[in-house]
Amino acid sequence: MKVWIPHEAGHDLLGELPPEVTVETMADPARLPSPTAGVRFWVPPFLAPATATSLLGELPDLAVVQLLSAGAETWVGRIPAGVTLCDARGVHDPSTAEWVVTAILSRLRDFPALVRAQAQRRWAYDEVAPTDELAGKRVLIVGAGSIGAAVRDRLAPFGVEFELVARTARPEQGVHAVEQLPRLLPRADVVVLLVPLTEQTAGLVDASFLAAMRDGALLVNAARGPVVRTEALTAELATGRISAALDVTDPEPLPGDHPLWTMPNVLLTPHVAGSVRGLLPRAYRLVGRQIRRFAAGEPPENVVTDGY
Repeated sequence: MKVWIPHEAGHDLLGELPPEVTVETMADPARLPSPTAGVRFWVPPFLAPATATSLLGELPDLAVVQLLSAGAETWVGRIPAGVTLCDARGVHDPSTAEWVVTAILSRLRDFPALVRAQAQRRWAYDEVAPTDELAGKRVLIVGAGSIGAAVRDRLAPFGVEFELVARTARPEQGVHAVEQLPRLLPRADVVVLLVPLTEQTAGLVDASFLAAMRDGALLVNAARGPVVRTEALTAELATGRISAALDVTDPEPLPGDHPLWTMPNVLLTPHVAGSVRGLLPRAYRLVGRQIRRFAAGEPPENVVTDGY
């Protein structure tokens, strides 16, 4: 059974595999390590572009596509019949949750202004202090999956109140349905976006969503750029009424002349929430487990369904 992975370092991170498994490195979909016949299990590069999906039609024996990302929007709807698509749910929970906590604290404590002052060698106490604080805030997490749970767990020690939203309500877990957002948004101090990008979530954060947020609220996007309508967000931020911390944008990257780059109430990072040194060990532990399950005839974990 032939397996393609995108990192040479992954060979040592997979753990022990059955003797019938052959693992080859395929870092670039345009440069194949061997003939495509016999490839049963493919791990595309992390955040591979949509053009990578064109290779699917050239793998006649493919059975499983295992992503290294939690998001699967590039692949959903493009997988051939008989091939199972799996995401990396759980792999990015610690790193993305850490980014969210860091982003919230950085915005509330106005670290961007302090960093700018440091670069100018200015002691900016009178310009910044007093800042806001996280203690006592109400945090609305839109996307109550594993990353949402990780964010909640890491924010809990700060003494915040939580409300969680998912596609469908889970009353026994205190999770509201997305239809409840108009009622929930006006009472949230911090709104964290962690939803996957689907037909239902594209443009979820539009002008009406933003208008419903309370004055002084913070929007944190660690999901995907197109979940937010950039034009509407830019217009709302320009008023100074709310602020934002964005790890993703639409388009991505932003043009150099886009207003979001220079707005003082925006913290912008280049899609790095999941890019940490621990990513590959965690990711390849999952990949190794999935390969062993497949080789043993067991169903894989983290299967992406049509509903996503």
